[in-house]
Amino acid sequence: MKTTDSKKETASKPEVKKGVTKPKSNAASGLTELFEDGLKDIYWAEKALTKALPLMAKNATSPELIDAINNHLIETEEQIVRLEQVFDIIAKKASAKKCDAMEGLIEEGKGILEETEIGVVRDAGIIAASQKIEHYEIATYGTLRQFAETLGLPDAAALLELTLDEEKGADKKLTEVAVNAVNLEAAEAD
Repeated sequence: MKTTDSKKETASKPEVKKGVTKPKSNAASGLTELFEDGLKDIYWAEKALTKALPLMAKNATSPELIDAINNHLIETEEQIVRLEQVFDIIAKKASAKKCDAMEGLIEEGKGILEETEIGVVRDAGIIAASQKIEHYEIATYGTLRQFAETLGLPDAAALLELTLDEEKGADKKLTEVAVNAVNLEAAEAD
């Protein structure tokens, strides 16, 4: 009899301790659900980014920066298609869930536009805001790729790896534009 009682105790959900956030009723209970939730989140983020990048390009003055932003917009559109392929692989309809992180990063980028004069200083601010976005995406795609590998989804992992590499490339390009031109010119403006 004691054995049955102890099995019930182990099978039940752990007690929520004081100070620990209580999960929502629809909270992910397994890695598959967490993976799907992450896909929905980044899907929303990438779609939001396709609206934000043209604004950043329009406000930039450095031809190299404008080029980097416009090239990344094309990549972002391809990344959305790739995410839809990942949803297909896991037999789920592609759907978006609002990404609070990306929403905040985009708003911060808009704030930088308002807080900087048009020219190289604004360009430096655009690069800073863009790199924060890239770093968020790098972290997200790296995590999702690892989840896919752990879940035995090699095709999904390969698609996510391709996007991860593009995000790293975009970050590297922004660094090159900053270091080789924009930051130096912005420093001279002081």
